Amino acid sequence: MTDTTLPAPTRRLPSMAVLGPLLALIVLIVIGALMNPNFLSGANITNVLARSAFIGIIAVGMTFVITAGGLDLSVGSMAAFIAGLMILVMNAALPSMGVGVPIILLGMAVALLAGTLAGMLNGFLITTLGIEAFIVTLGSMGIYRSLITWLANGGTLSLGFELRTFYRPVYFDGVLGVSWPIIVFALVVIIGEIIMTRTAFGRHCAATGSNEHVAHYSNVNVNRTRLLTYAALGMLVGVATIMYVPRLGSASASTGVLWELEAIAAVIIGGTVLKGGFGRVWGTVIGVLILSLIDNILNLTDFVSPYLNGAIQGVIIILAVILQRERKAAQ
Repeated sequence: MTDTTLPAPTRRLPSMAVLGPLLALIVLIVIGALMNPNFLSGANITNVLARSAFIGIIAVGMTFVITAGGLDLSVGSMAAFIAGLMILVMNAALPSMGVGVPIILLGMAVALLAGTLAGMLNGFLITTLGIEAFIVTLGSMGIYRSLITWLANGGTLSLGFELRTFYRPVYFDGVLGVSWPIIVFALVVIIGEIIMTRTAFGRHCAATGSNEHVAHYSNVNVNRTRLLTYAALGMLVGVATIMYVPRLGSASASTGVLWELEAIAAVIIGGTVLKGGFGRVWGTVIGVLILSLIDNILNLTDFVSPYLNGAIQGVIIILAVILQRERKAAQ
């Protein structure tokens, strides 16, 4: 009897689609450290992570929406409207409830409910009425931005002083030196990654975005899957708003401006396919950090004006989509 030895399986190196965003993040860290000695300080790192948590939480939800073949341009305006609604409800309840945990929980419940309902409304118009996601979310973006401007009468809505002071620890405090926005962002990422990679819902999102007709014949409820992605995104916008309001204690028409651009940019940079069919939550995290570090480096140095941050993000989105098309053509 001859002894047949099977060849050892060859180990394939990760593709540039996987390594590219990670290498870009490492390069940015090196550049930041060389350009400013305070870049790697604990205070600056904590500040970057805390400020990126808002966009990061929303970007995780955007990952599911884009993976399922959708898009949402309204998240920044939605966050502004939810923040204004939270503040109005909490200020109205203050005389009867007083300053304390119950009124904070009321504001959080309002944010989660409003966000979920807003997301479901977008999803209903897209899935049930068959309106293009771009049109629906572009329209709702204008509606929410107009509503917060109207609610604030063109100015700013602010929490009462005592209430704002009581609410501040939700943003500025934390556990073992890690602030609550960072902790919540980490939990959202972990849950999102598990859902995307290890549950039927994550597979249904990828199947829906890849080919909804094939997904339908594979017994995937395409409309329900897309509706749930928009509802989840709306809920996460509510979560991000809960963490954002105690930072300034106010909301205005300028709240959340360009958040949708940053969220979409982070998702695309992280490797999620813009046309749907494939998504990476952990890649989105890298995308969020890349954008946050670019903004931080611009603020710490005089190399480029920080006012050009939006232009840089726009260029990054275009380059990321071009790279996706080239990779697809090469396959």
